[in-house]
Amino acid sequence: MKLSVIMPVYNRERYVVPALRSLLRQRDAADLDIIVIDDGSTDSSADAVRSMIGKSPCIRLFQQQNAGVTRARNTGLRLLKPDTELVSFLDSDDISPAGRFEADVELFRKDPGLELSYSRMMLVDKIDDERLEPAADSYRITVRGIHLSSAIFSRRLVERIGWFDEEFAQAEDTDYLLRGFEIGPRYVLPETVALYYRRHPGNMTRQEDVQSREFLRAIYKSMKRRRANPSLRPIEGIFELDKLTDWRFM
Repeated sequence: MKLSVIMPVYNRERYVVPALRSLLRQRDAADLDIIVIDDGSTDSSADAVRSMIGKSPCIRLFQQQNAGVTRARNTGLRLLKPDTELVSFLDSDDISPAGRFEADVELFRKDPGLELSYSRMMLVDKIDDERLEPAADSYRITVRGIHLSSAIFSRRLVERIGWFDEEFAQAEDTDYLLRGFEIGPRYVLPETVALYYRRHPGNMTRQEDVQSREFLRAIYKSMKRRRANPSLRPIEGIFELDKLTDWRFM
């Protein structure tokens, strides 16, 4: 099955190569199409991606003027190939665990009616970029949190959800996931760990005031949609946000 993975990049020269390597090691599990959108980086992120393309033609690099992660994700959706069957995402500073696609893509092979798999994520404060695994002395917690990389979408579900809402400065992923679950897709919640979420000083989510405001706005918009259209599904029993209170920022 052809799986397109959309990766926005902005000034991630240090992290983007390990992120790409973590995808490439899973090429046997799916027909990978890796769409990298360089969102006007001012460092050598684009050159780092180009260094990978010669040996890995499944990586496609596109560059645009800096417009933010939400517009970069929409650019990636516009660049999906006609034969793309599945769509996922990976941030350019995170890691896709070995075996993730082997486990989750197989669910779609077995069930042609499946539209969404939504797996777990591991928050990690230290990653060994050679082994592409959490460092031995890392602090980590595994949850079913809110993250696009936890999901694999069928192409038809992506077309039903539509575009990312470019009014969001952050939490566009929360809004997208809520809209996806609201329309009642056929989904499964595997125990697979879908990503290692790298905690570091440059995380956008460290901007807590902006993140909180945008997250609450996404929740409010979901409530308004469901009040206006009772056929939309409530989002309950999927995300494990209570467990995130155990996380300590190192």
